[in-house]
Amino acid sequence: MSQEAGDYTTDDLICVCISRQVQDGEVLAQGLATPLVAAGYLLARYTHAPNVYFASAIGQSICREGAPFGLAHVEALWLDQAVITIGFVRAAADLLPRVKPKEFFRPGQVDSHGNFNNIAFGKDYRKPRLRMPGTGGIPDVTTHLDGVYLYVPRHSKVTFVEQLDFCSGLGHHEERRRGHGAIYLVSNLGEFDFKDGRMRLIRNFPGVSVERIRAKTGFAIQTAPDLKTTEPPTKEEIKLLREKIDPLGIRHLEALAGSARRKAMRLILQREGSGHSQ
Repeated sequence: MSQEAGDYTTDDLICVCISRQVQDGEVLAQGLATPLVAAGYLLARYTHAPNVYFASAIGQSICREGAPFGLAHVEALWLDQAVITIGFVRAAADLLPRVKPKEFFRPGQVDSHGNFNNIAFGKDYRKPRLRMPGTGGIPDVTTHLDGVYLYVPRHSKVTFVEQLDFCSGLGHHEERRRGHGAIYLVSNLGEFDFKDGRMRLIRNFPGVSVERIRAKTGFAIQTAPDLKTTEPPTKEEIKLLREKIDPLGIRHLEALAGSARRKAMRLILQREGSGHSQ
């Protein structure tokens, strides 16, 4: 279902990279339809960060535990484990600014300074080429959060652009008054930071050249002087992802599009309905 790299997929490596950004005791916020992020958070909890809290947009709940992924019963991952549930407005306006969680956002477009767009493709808002899911609480939380992280499952010039069509998430902007701007980004090609407010390649994925990353990016990419290759997942991490966290392979859906995604979703729902996880 994804590009193979040894005995793990690129999607697995993205989850592992997300997990490695988590520190024990943090509050981790997760939006809707982001299984790569949820898998990465749970992987961190089961390995090096057992004391994290999850703040989920699914039901607006705070959790300490996790559950295996599901599509038909996705709420069970968070709602069945909730310590407390609160409304969306209260979560975005009251809770998140106080607890200052770490959150991974998936941008439809992102520029070299980490500003991003989840509104629409096309300059005409009333007649866009493609309307995206929308902003949710992104404009609120990215103006003041210090823990803004990004991930892109399909790295291309469609997503990495010189100029956004719209801006819904605030990055390293000269008029920023609060918060930090994006700290880190992981794609299916590599890992990046935002040193001096501009995206910089710090680690390329195994088998991915710097030239390929530059060719897939719509602006000039800086590289760290100590550029390294991302460390592959361990056997324990892969075992946890495949057997405990996401045996149905729901995390792979984010790397698929069109008919391939629809086919994969049907197969997952069939296995979930029949009670088979493998």
